[in-house]
Amino acid sequence: MELFQKRAANLLTVKSIVTVVLTAVFAYLAVTGNVTTDQFLTVFTVVIAFYFGTQAEKHAQER
Repeated sequence: MELFQKRAANLLTVKSIVTVVLTAVFAYLAVTGNVTTDQFLTVFTVVIAFYFGTQAEKHAQER
């Protein structure tokens, strides 16, 4: 239960909020046709790779 609470708290960090909002905005733009699929995939891949890369690095430092 404590691990769940810690992970839930981590979702409220600025980096996580920015990642979720950016993903939602680009998804909306892609659905409305304002962004091409290639543009969406490029931006989404960079954001997700950065997010998970920094999470993995932070996790590795904690060990």
